[in-house]
Amino acid sequence: MRSVPFTLTMQSDLKLVCHARGFVEAVCQFAGLDPQLTSAIVLATHEAANNVIRHAHLGRPDAELQIDCYLSPDCIEIHVHDEGDPFDLDSVPELDPGELRIGGRGLFLMRRLMDELTCHRRADRGNTIRMVKRRAPLSPCVQVS
Repeated sequence: MRSVPFTLTMQSDLKLVCHARGFVEAVCQFAGLDPQLTSAIVLATHEAANNVIRHAHLGRPDAELQIDCYLSPDCIEIHVHDEGDPFDLDSVPELDPGELRIGGRGLFLMRRLMDELTCHRRADRGNTIRMVKRRAPLSPCVQVS
């Protein structure tokens, strides 16, 4: 059964990322997630939104960023939609946390904080970053598209 998502649509502006954080935090609290799990999900979403604004939208404030949060008894699934060029998540190598370099920490954090991280091209335009966090370590999560 597909749940109806909680949705936030916003302009592509780094000054608005705090609203994305607040939105996802409110959804997590509504779902009854514990504070530690909520913090991980909020941070991963923050990094995804930052990446969209900085890299996919390249500072275009007219572009829109949309966040959809799907709740199920087993997990929360977050989709971050952008209007950017095609992006291959697998083309970004795993980061060595001890390596000193600028950039690349956002995907590293998203991969570490979430149980699943994928990216696919949308039919109309842009990409969707899909992140899943399970409530229980062995609970399966059914993908919603």
